[in-house]
Amino acid sequence: MTTALVVGGGPNGLAAAVALASEGIEVTVLEAAEQIGGGTRSSEAIVPGLLHDHCSAIHPMAVGSPFLAGLGLDRYGLTWRLPEIDCVHPLDDGTAGVLYRSVERTAAGLGRDESRWRLTFDRPVRRYDALSEDIMRPLLRVPHHPLTLARFGLPTLLPGSAVARMFRTEQARALFGGVATHAFRPLHHPLSSAVGLGILTAGHRFGWAVAEGGSQSIANALAALLAELGGKIETGVRVESAAQLPPADITMFDLAPDAVARILGDRLPRRVRHAFARFRRGPGAYKVDFAVAGGVPWTAPHAHRAGTVHLGGTYAELAAGEREIHAGRMPERPFVLVGQQYLADPQRSAGDIHPVWSYAHVPNGFTGDATEAIIAQIERFAPGFRERIVGQAVRSTTEMAVYNQNYVGGDIMTGAKDIRQLMFGPRTTLSPYNLGVRGMYICSAATPPGPGAHGMCGANAARLAMAEVVDR
Repeated sequence: MTTALVVGGGPNGLAAAVALASEGIEVTVLEAAEQIGGGTRSSEAIVPGLLHDHCSAIHPMAVGSPFLAGLGLDRYGLTWRLPEIDCVHPLDDGTAGVLYRSVERTAAGLGRDESRWRLTFDRPVRRYDALSEDIMRPLLRVPHHPLTLARFGLPTLLPGSAVARMFRTEQARALFGGVATHAFRPLHHPLSSAVGLGILTAGHRFGWAVAEGGSQSIANALAALLAELGGKIETGVRVESAAQLPPADITMFDLAPDAVARILGDRLPRRVRHAFARFRRGPGAYKVDFAVAGGVPWTAPHAHRAGTVHLGGTYAELAAGEREIHAGRMPERPFVLVGQQYLADPQRSAGDIHPVWSYAHVPNGFTGDATEAIIAQIERFAPGFRERIVGQAVRSTTEMAVYNQNYVGGDIMTGAKDIRQLMFGPRTTLSPYNLGVRGMYICSAATPPGPGAHGMCGANAARLAMAEVVDR
């Protein structure tokens, strides 16, 4: 029987394991932590019964994942829940950009930009199911739907600043800019609009869903399916050298490129080893979870019903903040993402105490304390928030890297999403999952299509492995 070893039990490692086991391959997953899930882990924290997501929390790309959607994970306890409003971006004047799942409803709230929002998103949203067949795999392939991909892809080549200038209202510019900022890239750089346009299009198609019972439910469902297929998971096993790897026909690494290079060393071809040594890291995330009595007292009414709130002020302020962190400087007012997952999934709360998830964009390896900056940004748009805090839990950039070794310096994207790494992955090649060693592959979020709980990096790598090893 063909055997496979998967190092790393995040969503991509688990997806790779399920894809391999589904074809009758004997699979073992080795996870360094005591709990599977990588960035999708969740647990009670701060107050008994209060459920917090550790990192990944909102899942527009996972709901529509071509791989996850075909697994029937609802049979294993995965249920998606949607907030009434997907995202709100408040401004200092009390107005806000408001993002609904519906393109029409979102556009109608953007005044003079109604027609431009429709023009930008109507067609790609209608064609998203076909579009995802191309954008959820390496881009440098013969596309299944070339016209659809071209219509969507041309605007993604632009800097975020160019797309923002298409809109005339500050609300629309800020709404787009806040989502584009998820890429942790300066918004004047080429392709810095790509992540934002991708998230917005997927969100308009499927909504900014949360997993009922926490993001851990995604990992648990994949693990349950894997067990049913005969796969095994061993936790608390940290692989640090090739000598620790049991013999296997296929070895998959749900790890960052630098970690793979450390493990395999000279077993990697020189070209791969050198490419991985040049792998570029992105800025960091500084995370603070809050226990909040009565919820956040937002000034913008729509924010009380939004699963996600983006705090960064105007588009110009957003862009300036991202330039600062990219240059290694901590801005006074960083971009802050706030998650109110409990609005869609009330079981996460403990009575009138609600879990509020947040993180700020900071320079990679930032050693200061960003807690006060995060609280100040929330206070800016929700006066009185500070008085409602009954507890908090902090995870700095250093602690992020301890929590998940892929998050070096707090880089939760597993690498800078610059032009080369966004297009190719960790090295310039048409086969981004192949390590140049027979039977060995990388399947982490460093590879296309990139970060998220969609599992497509793992599924794509597994398909390649089966074609190269099993089908020969």
